[in-house]
Formats: sequence, C-alpha cells, structure tokens
Amino acid sequence: MRSKQELGEAIRRHRRAVLVINARSRRGRRRYDHARSRLRAAGFDLLGTYPVDRPGQLEKSLTAAAALAPDLLVAGGGDGTLSAAARLLAHRDMALGLLPLGTTNNFARTVGVPLDLDGAVAVLTDGKVIDVDLGLAGDVPFANHVGIGLSADIMLRTPPRLKRITGRLAYPLTALALLARHRPMRATLRSAGAEHGFVTHQLYVANGGFHAGRPITADADADDRLLVAYPVGGPTRRGLLRDTARNAATGHRRTLGDEPFLAVHELWLETDRPARVEVDGELCGQTPIRLGLAANALRVMAPADSPDR
Repeated sequence: MRSKQELGEAIRRHRRAVLVINARSRRGRRRYDHARSRLRAAGFDLLGTYPVDRPGQLEKSLTAAAALAPDLLVAGGGDGTLSAAARLLAHRDMALGLLPLGTTNNFARTVGVPLDLDGAVAVLTDGKVIDVDLGLAGDVPFANHVGIGLSADIMLRTPPRLKRITGRLAYPLTALALLARHRPMRATLRSAGAEHGFVTHQLYVANGGFHAGRPITADADADDRLLVAYPVGGPTRRGLLRDTARNAATGHRRTLGDEPFLAVHELWLETDRPARVEVDGELCGQTPIRLGLAANALRVMAPADSPDR
C-alpha cells in the first residue's frame, strides 16, 4: 500500500482513472456524457467508463473498473452507488472519487465534496487523498448508516412499480401506509459494559455526519472513530413524525453529547423480536447484530483543506 501522499501524487501526475456512473439515479443518465467530458478536459486518462443503466449491473461494473488498476475510481450516483464503491475499495491501494448525483448525497456531504458536478471534478483535480472510517454491520461495510425498524420495512414493502412512477416519493408514501399498523420495538444496545434501552419505531446507527441530506449533529463525521446510535421518537407514531421533523430542522445545532445520541466504538444490538436491518438503503439481515468500525478503511479524494485524522 502506498501512503496517502504517494497515492495523491500519482493521481496528480498520471491522472489514471476509471468512471462508473449509475445512469439510473436521479440525474445520472443525463450527466454521464458531461462527467466523462469534464474528466477528460481535466486531463484524466480514463482507462474505462461504465454507464450503469440496468438493475444488478453496478457491482459487476465496479469490479471490472477496479480490475483495471487505476489510481482513482470515480463513482457517480446516489448514496447507494457510492456506498457500493466504498465497500469494494475498502483497504485497497486506490482512491474513491465522488460525483454526487443522487438526492440526499449524505456521503459526499460528510466528506465535504461539492454537490455540483464541476465542483466535484475540481476536488478530483485539486484535492487530496484522506482516510475515512467505514462502519461494519456484521462483516458488511457501510459508509452512511444502518436502519432498524420502519426504514427497513419500507425497503421491503415499497412496490417497484411505485418507485418507477414516483421516484423517491415512493418511500414516504409507503411509510405513511405502513405506519398506521407498524408496531414499536424494544431495542437494547450494549457497548463498553453499559446497556441502553429504547422503545421506538425506528433506530439508526450512523457512521457519517448526514442523514436524509441533513446534519445528524454538528460534530459527527466519518473520520472520528465513532458510530452514532439514536432512536427517532418513542413508542407512538406521533413521536416518530415529530422527531423526524425535529432532527431535520435542528441537527446542525445539536452535539453528540445531547440526548438521545450514543457515540460508541462498537455495539451489540438486540430487539424484542427479530427486526429487519437495512444497510445504506439495502436490506441486510435482521437483529440481533453486531455493529463496529473499520478505522481509516477507505481512501477518498476530498477538498484540499479537509481535516484528516
């Protein structure tokens, strides 16, 4: 493995890159040609380009791109695409470049990458390589969050046809339909000899600093060696709706020391009945589950003034 400085120098000197864009994301299809031309205009030697426009093609395209052994793998799409790329590149001598083309763009916001295409490309040319942590749900790496409860049930129950017709609006529509009959769960979190209990419809464990495009707290990020666990609301449906709105409006003013946040290195999570788990928006088993951290597991191109612990 090269040092971060050596890898960054190789990227600046040789500009050897590959491009994988999820053309099924909200802006991906119409941005693919623009992204490719902008990278070439910036002097990148694109060893391969992969527009992904069919279900099931993303993992194969990312694997094929990484097999070309570039210094930089540029991934364009939403958080699901960038999370898949992060899993593939964990602990590898290759940096991930981010083109945030989704709706919430939580991972790009956490790293500080601009959300406009030209700004994101400028980071690839003028930025630096930093290390960030990845979370571990069992042995599955994640970039952003793990959701237990209603969010995982939404992933399972949202009709594909509704997603095709309404896009991301399909998820809140499904949530409203499910919430009327959704049962709260009793969740127990054990970490560092302490035990914490919640009764809630929804529990999140975050690695990054953003959720749903909004700050979780003012001091959470993806390079702090911490996971942030927090319930959204209590046992009532009204509490879930109230706290969802509150978190979106006040996250930038709250800190990890505030209730109900638990900032831990690892934890064991149990629920009173098996509950589905979603990892960065993909269903991934059920409780009980161990959640941990892979510190400095991923190398990412970030703005030149980004902190790097």
